[in-house]
Amino acid sequence: MATDVNKRGNATRLPDLTGRTAVVTGANSGIGLTAADALARAGAHVVFAVRDLDRGRAAAATLTGSTEVRRLDLADLSSVRDFADAWQGRPLDLLINNAGVMMLPRRRTRDGFEMQFGTNHLGHFALTNLLLPYVTDRVVTVSSGAHRWGRATIRFDDLNLDADYTPRAAYAQSKLANLLFTLELQRRLTESGSRVRALAAHPGYAATNLQSHAANPVARAFMRLGNRFVAQDDRAGALPTLYAATADLPGAGYVGPDGTAELRGGPTLVGRTAAASDPEAARRLWTVSEELTKVTFPAVPAAR
Repeated sequence: MATDVNKRGNATRLPDLTGRTAVVTGANSGIGLTAADALARAGAHVVFAVRDLDRGRAAAATLTGSTEVRRLDLADLSSVRDFADAWQGRPLDLLINNAGVMMLPRRRTRDGFEMQFGTNHLGHFALTNLLLPYVTDRVVTVSSGAHRWGRATIRFDDLNLDADYTPRAAYAQSKLANLLFTLELQRRLTESGSRVRALAAHPGYAATNLQSHAANPVARAFMRLGNRFVAQDDRAGALPTLYAATADLPGAGYVGPDGTAELRGGPTLVGRTAAASDPEAARRLWTVSEELTKVTFPAVPAAR
């Protein structure tokens, strides 16, 4: 059955996913919960990978379909390793790297990384590589139009932005890193002969609780107004993720809304900045990420 997602904010038809397993990070709220709901309704067994088990269980209980809840704190690499170690060889059809933090005050992960880069990129980088030997179909990583903010680049000489931290710049760097990660992951998968695909998606402007943690109270106030009068709801915001997860799309593809400035609309393949398309930067980021996380690209089955 084909993937059919319309512009009115409904996943009208997904393929029959019976017998397939999906891991969704940050599935307890927002577009993660909406995507998990749609996948479960289509027959998939959905694993909620969440930091707060109680919230995860409460969210999973609202769904129709097969679910389970496992703890994962992307800001703690030991938690990421524990999650992967507990997988114990089960086939994993779909990994959705959805969880994230946005425009926080200066904070550090448990391993000492800037919180947004450490959570949004490094945590998912480690998780993906540790689970990749079990992935059979694709990895979808949720990025953002914020990768365009201020001509964002990866500050290789200061990844933690110690010299010039702003919540906005840190968030933009982390979302750019998501796209470069997807680009290099697909290159490595192709080179290894794997049929697994890596894709990225962004929700446009979706009203979720992600914006509520912005460091600047003025920014939070503007975001509340935007959520009320401009943004699409979380169901529409999840459509690019669902499209990337189930449609027949090219590896390294990037999905977002088709409306003005990609703020809202139906899902389609969209463009990205030159910085997000730079293969040399993608390779360099991968090497640095391996050094920081002590996690490397694994041997993956070819043509599976």
